[in-house]
Amino acid sequence: MHIVIIGNGISGVTAARHIRKRSNHSITVISSESPYFFSRTALMYVYMGHLRFQDTQPYEDGFWKKNRIDLVQDYVESIAFEGKQLNLASGQKMSYDKLILAVGSKPNKFGWPGQDLKGVRGLYHKQDLEAMEQYSAGLQRAVIVGGGLIGLEMAEMFLSRKIPVTFLVRESSYWRVVLPKEESEMVNRQIKSHGIDLRLSTELKEIVDDGNGRAAAVITHTGERIDCGFVGLTAGVRPNIDFLKGSPLDIGRGILVNNRLETNIPDVYAVGDCAEMRQPDLGRRSIEAVWYTGRMMGEVVAHNICGSNKAYHPGIWFNSAKFLDIEYQVYGNVPSQLPDGILSLYWEHPNGSKSIRINYRKDSQVVTGFNLMGIRYRQQVCEKWIQDQALISDVLANLSLANFDPEFFTTYESALITLYNQQTGQSIRPKSKRNLTAVLSFLKSR
Repeated sequence: MHIVIIGNGISGVTAARHIRKRSNHSITVISSESPYFFSRTALMYVYMGHLRFQDTQPYEDGFWKKNRIDLVQDYVESIAFEGKQLNLASGQKMSYDKLILAVGSKPNKFGWPGQDLKGVRGLYHKQDLEAMEQYSAGLQRAVIVGGGLIGLEMAEMFLSRKIPVTFLVRESSYWRVVLPKEESEMVNRQIKSHGIDLRLSTELKEIVDDGNGRAAAVITHTGERIDCGFVGLTAGVRPNIDFLKGSPLDIGRGILVNNRLETNIPDVYAVGDCAEMRQPDLGRRSIEAVWYTGRMMGEVVAHNICGSNKAYHPGIWFNSAKFLDIEYQVYGNVPSQLPDGILSLYWEHPNGSKSIRINYRKDSQVVTGFNLMGIRYRQQVCEKWIQDQALISDVLANLSLANFDPEFFTTYESALITLYNQQTGQSIRPKSKRNLTAVLSFLKSR
């Protein structure tokens, strides 16, 4: 059986590796982006000089031949699903028995005049990194559009070369669609403290052509002109499925799949950023463009193609990021707006760069989520509390079990407990000690 995987990101490559572990099927991976799989999240560190591009490749070049995984660098222009045939840009045609679509995402564009000029890029593909490198020489200013993680990563990249950055954010506060108000304002302060020209409640109207097809400035919705030689479009991403529109494949915002990651077409699967769950698990979104869900999908689809019956269940939501000097972690449900019936215990350090938030139900006192800024908590511990429907009082009494900062770092559990006691009139006291033995004992408990 010949299995073809379109896309060599984390989803496609994980699928290929796990199919090989479980079978002797013929495997071909097609990608037009790069010959070999690389860590997409590490692209920024190549630009910043911390890594070489080859350092972002987890496997040696000989790995693929050794594991009998054929790599084809080409672009799939169309798919004849009835005949199970791919039409490639090179003119080659390739047949398959089973097909995995792992075609990823592409940066959003909203029809801005000038959005296709030279010097206007997102930050998703290897080619985007190369374009940033190309236009950085002599660059006097970059303008970044979009208030999310990728935009801030791009800003940090330019800062590493002392290139001034103006950051246009449509919302009234950074990443406010995801972060609660206090954490969002903390990141606002962090951005400004690094010298970034943060423009909140500001939208892009158009990108100005310098007369030779390259970006020369942006015009905001207020009519202000900001001169620049590079424009970063980072207003989110969307599934990279334009080439599949008009085909028999069921498509919504992404490629619609069931919990076995099967599409409506027999022997065709979709995984990663491009896949849209028809019935996502409770507390999960239908499309989740994050690294670990892509990896999980790749493993699940390999099981199903190789004869196992495995459903995709990503578990409790978690994510992590870095806002310049502040590390961020979220476990469970911590929405930007507090839902009815949910209370939020929020503590912030006086220096304004660390915080702990625990959400819990008003009626049952059951903990529903954790948000950490500048403080590390153990994922397994937080998830176990959420799964076990632990009470806020029990969580606070044992909060030291979660702390994962290095040994001599200052801890802040006592400050959070004091705040809770003041707010509720209770007298909770810490119980557990911060040591690995206690953590392991807790994780083994039922």
